[in-house]
Amino acid sequence: MRSLREVKIGQTCKVVKIHGEGPVKRRIMDMGITKGVEIYVRKVAPLGDPVEITVRGYELSLRKHDAEMVEVE
Repeated sequence: MRSLREVKIGQTCKVVKIHGEGPVKRRIMDMGITKGVEIYVRKVAPLGDPVEITVRGYELSLRKHDAEMVEVE
């Protein structure tokens, strides 16, 4: 299993599954991060938090903890 957190800058990946439960999982899905969607990793802050991504044509920043819950291929 590889998480979104492990994807390098400039790479594109596809969401396989979102782990976690309750409001946190719902919030991630509400941002447009759902199974099968492609995510492009734009930037990672110097200390690794947050991760800046492009999903469905718009830009998002995700905290490290949230990015670890997104399983990608």
